[in-house]
Amino acid sequence: MNYVSTRGIAPSLTASQAILQGLAPDGGLYVPEEFPTLPCAPEEMKGLPYQEIACRVMAPFLTDYTEEELRGCIDRAYDAKFDTPAIAPLAARGGLVYLELWHGATIAFKDMALSILPHLMVTAARKNGVTDEICILTATSGDTGKAAMAGFADVPGTRIIVFYPKDGVSAFQERQMRTQKGENTAVVGVDGNFDDCQTGVKKMFGDEAFREAVGKAGIRFSSANSINIGRLVPQVAYYVAAYVRLLEEGMLQAGEPMNVTVPTGNFGNILAAYYAKRMGLPIGRLVCASNENKVLFDFFRTGEYDRNRPFVLTTSPSMDILISSNLERLIYEIAGRDAAAVRERMAELSATGVYTITEEMADKLADFFGETATEEEVLAQIGRVYDEAGYVIDPHTAVGSVGACKFLAAFPEEAEAPMLVASTASPCKFAQAVCEALVIDADGLDDLARIDKMAEVTGIAIPAAVEEVRTAPIRHSRFCAVEEMKQTVAAILGL
Repeated sequence: MNYVSTRGIAPSLTASQAILQGLAPDGGLYVPEEFPTLPCAPEEMKGLPYQEIACRVMAPFLTDYTEEELRGCIDRAYDAKFDTPAIAPLAARGGLVYLELWHGATIAFKDMALSILPHLMVTAARKNGVTDEICILTATSGDTGKAAMAGFADVPGTRIIVFYPKDGVSAFQERQMRTQKGENTAVVGVDGNFDDCQTGVKKMFGDEAFREAVGKAGIRFSSANSINIGRLVPQVAYYVAAYVRLLEEGMLQAGEPMNVTVPTGNFGNILAAYYAKRMGLPIGRLVCASNENKVLFDFFRTGEYDRNRPFVLTTSPSMDILISSNLERLIYEIAGRDAAAVRERMAELSATGVYTITEEMADKLADFFGETATEEEVLAQIGRVYDEAGYVIDPHTAVGSVGACKFLAAFPEEAEAPMLVASTASPCKFAQAVCEALVIDADGLDDLARIDKMAEVTGIAIPAAVEEVRTAPIRHSRFCAVEEMKQTVAAILGL
């Protein structure tokens, strides 16, 4: 299996080379040259542990990794860092099935991929004779940063620099990042929003002179964002595992479809479900749930992608995104893998902030359905799910829950299939919003005290990740303007 760029100019690479490269030199994203099929039927995986299912799903994508290498990466990733042997358990509540993706070290779904990416990358470097130090350069809207730093902390031969919008993440998310251990880690607060951070990182990847200067210092850039195919492939595995668990629990019979709703900002998480469907997993509809930054909702309803709109800060900050980078991979597929059509639209997006797909392309989006949730609906849904099912969800998961409920109300016949909702973060990560939604009096309390109060009222367990942050000292205090990102990287690397 080789990987090609969505923009069609960069040469094809093996899986390990694509993982090392991150973003293609032509600005495109690497995609498999064809979709593999599941190596066995889901019913044949009943009873297998998560690690074995992940190995079977990922192997056809990562064909230049030996089985021993891949199993080693998986075993080192999905171990005691997760607080449940199930790794990604299901919770059937209130007519929906929540896929809990937040049982890792940083209590957010990014752990599912970022626990394994460092091992895939270090193995890839060894396989390809790379002796340069690998510098992970990444932007975060809140969760990727901490999960990436936790994954790469003190991994030999690597460094990691994370940029985040200093006023665009929760207080707890910021504290998680700024207390991160590891001599090879750095985090920088940017005076801008996530899209500014993402654009700044992409510019550095595309700056040939800067990359050459970095290379002379024995360093090469790579990415831990979901633009890296090494992030996307591990995410495919948890949708397959979820289907297998539904079979085990009798909520599905072999071959019957499940529907999937994903709270969506950068589009990688729902794209992984689409990839699972393309592999042959019986998925019916893919509901893309947006918060008030509803650029994707509008895209699926109109066929026009328009980022020219006010940027809204919401209680689901990891979804406060107007440039959904991974959508480019879907555009490539619905354009019939026509790289010229992708280049044209990405150039339009860069120049004007808008592009439109053709009717023929739109027809290939029949499996997708866009929904959106207002701030009022999000808070109301957190309260409703707790009142009716005794289950506490965070604001991002609530966006997905609202989207799933709206979809099922519009298409009641779809209720025959289980509706899987990706639960992307622990409610402890967004205690202020959850306390407000559940009318828990937490006025004047800091984030950690709010978590304690929320746990006291609802009875939820406080994850170990919270206890870690409680006593950890602040280790990172860098801030910069958007236009200073490159100089900041140069300073951190000692150039």
